Amino acid sequence: MGIFWDLLQQDELEKQQEQADSVEERVDKLETELANTKALLKKTLIALETHLSQDIDGDGKAG
Repeated sequence: MGIFWDLLQQDELEKQQEQADSVEERVDKLETELANTKALLKKTLIALETHLSQDIDGDGKAG
């Protein structure tokens, strides 16, 4: 029974490692997407402030 128990434990450890790797990959992708979204939001805000000639974000300048 000991060898079968060891095999089951090894299989479970491998599954958990795959899930951890998957989570790390997803976090990396989400961080990249967040950075891209923030950059796009900043560009959009600048364009909107320039178009309206108004300070929308409260930084003291329009655009």
